[in-house]
Amino acid sequence: MELLRLGAVGEERPYVRAADGTVYDLTSVTRDTGGDIDGTFLASDGIARARAALEAGSLPAADVEGLRIGAPIAKPSAVVCIGQNYAAHAAESGAQPPKEPIVFFKHPNTVVGPYDEVLVPRGSARTDWEVELAVVIGKTARYLSSDEEALACIAGYAVSNDVSERAFQLEVSGGQWSKGKCCETFNPLGPVLVPADEVEDPQALDLKSWVNGEPRQASNTRDMIFSVATLVRDLSQYMTLDPGDIVNTGTPEGVALSGRFPYLAPGDTVECEIAGLGRQKQTLGKG
Repeated sequence: MELLRLGAVGEERPYVRAADGTVYDLTSVTRDTGGDIDGTFLASDGIARARAALEAGSLPAADVEGLRIGAPIAKPSAVVCIGQNYAAHAAESGAQPPKEPIVFFKHPNTVVGPYDEVLVPRGSARTDWEVELAVVIGKTARYLSSDEEALACIAGYAVSNDVSERAFQLEVSGGQWSKGKCCETFNPLGPVLVPADEVEDPQALDLKSWVNGEPRQASNTRDMIFSVATLVRDLSQYMTLDPGDIVNTGTPEGVALSGRFPYLAPGDTVECEIAGLGRQKQTLGKG
């Protein structure tokens, strides 16, 4: 089962895709929690209710041909990100592997659909790509004491592209990274949200990215320095994670910051893929 939101920007509707590929309208399930796949829906056992409706055959099949695919989560209240969570990426960034998770934030309005245009900011010469495993929170995470508790707070997983502008991030940052992380369209998400209980092991997922069809990143989440469970548990000691919040868990080596590849320019295409979670593709435009 995969959850997805389809429709024009600002007009997305909730759907669910069954294992056989049939897409069903999920409106009857989301109606009582505001009509969308968001934090309220997740907090009210929305995934379990969607699965039950799907198994009961009570959802109408939908004709979704030609509809835009939006981000699978509506209006996240926070996008929490982890830096340098793969040792090889830390090395290509010129840093030692961190001893504690590096945390930064992206503005929630950076989240766009997986095939939407990504805008190169005005004055940018160092726009970069970063394929990442996104964790979507389904239950309030506060002062968690174990990895098991942390995993129980996760609603599902998705593909994320943590687009970055490295000069903004590192040269004019003032000591923080947000200037290079919060530009508009800088977080394509999706195409789908896969429920956590349908991902056998979040630490065994292949991640890949391509620029203009040429391979860039190729790694596996087993190479994370801090596991998904560790990250959620650790974050909960310093902040309360709410249902619908997104945690970007870091990117592997193979980005332009390494010096091995050119940075992105208008007209380029970026593709990001995680095994079992789908593939996204963006074309770069001018901001």
